[in-house]
Amino acid sequence: MHYISQNNFFKLLDALKSSYEVYVPIKKGEQRFYKKYIEPTDDIVIGEVRPFEPVKAFFAQAREIVAEGFKDDIPHSSDKPFAIIGVKACDLKGFKVQDHVFKNHDYQDPFYIKNREQNLIISADCTSVIDTCFCLALGIKPHPQEDFDINLSEIKRGFVTTTGSDKGKELLKRYSSLFQEAAKAIINKKELQRAKVIEKVKENIRENKVPREDLYKGIIERNYESDIWPEEAKECVECGACNTICPTCHCFLLYDEKDDKKMERLRIWDSCMVKDFASVAGGANPRPKLWMRLRNRFEKKFDFFPKVADIYACTGCGRCISACPGKIDIRKVLTRLVGNV
Repeated sequence: MHYISQNNFFKLLDALKSSYEVYVPIKKGEQRFYKKYIEPTDDIVIGEVRPFEPVKAFFAQAREIVAEGFKDDIPHSSDKPFAIIGVKACDLKGFKVQDHVFKNHDYQDPFYIKNREQNLIISADCTSVIDTCFCLALGIKPHPQEDFDINLSEIKRGFVTTTGSDKGKELLKRYSSLFQEAAKAIINKKELQRAKVIEKVKENIRENKVPREDLYKGIIERNYESDIWPEEAKECVECGACNTICPTCHCFLLYDEKDDKKMERLRIWDSCMVKDFASVAGGANPRPKLWMRLRNRFEKKFDFFPKVADIYACTGCGRCISACPGKIDIRKVLTRLVGNV
């Protein structure tokens, strides 16, 4: 393990700007979100908790051109790859689902794969907890353990660093003058801080009575015709915020756009909560009722993906709870489903 001081960390970010578009989490009021890094500012928060928007936006953009005219080649982008700083463990878990969909199949998405290969991920431990965090209920610790290039454990006036990939090791080697060996006392502080955050998440889980992931098996199938779905769907306004804000949701829509000079095919994020999502030719719809679409969302996360990829497609980040104008709480739905079995 190594240590980098806060001053040297910003020197590292300044150096990265030559090869990457660097994005850091900043805090305004109680909200945290990613912003392009220009220079050190007081609102940059590397630790704390995850930003509001999911990191998937850097790998599968909300709107992007995937074809131009009738050309066979992929539209070229001259933009630099991204260096995303402060990514949290709940977002990294999302890669397990995104990789399964876009990378680990017979058809591989070239846009997603290019971003996965070229983008740099400098993740960070959570150093605090908000009331919607329940990652431990999904078996995810609030500090990154995989799928990062370099991880930062923030302590006073600096960071303990761990490399997680060859890219990360090369980066540390290239800028070795900014790092030093981490003293045992500093490593102990990191471990103590991690333990404190874990206890806070556990307290969150206890207060909200969130069931453990080992109780989720079969809860959708056994509750498939339950009244829970129409009851919970009463407050849904069909906005799709839960899908767009989720680090694992990945559905998209293709459409064509034409003007006098060119024709383009674009891809945008889509939402399974919207009625037209499942519509087919002739107007038929296998999920015409809103409660059916809510059930489908839970079925995908807690039944389909465990069966096809051996992973729950929920990371316990709590973003959908914060984003939902109807105040539908995924934790409470899970508690109802487990208790109804």
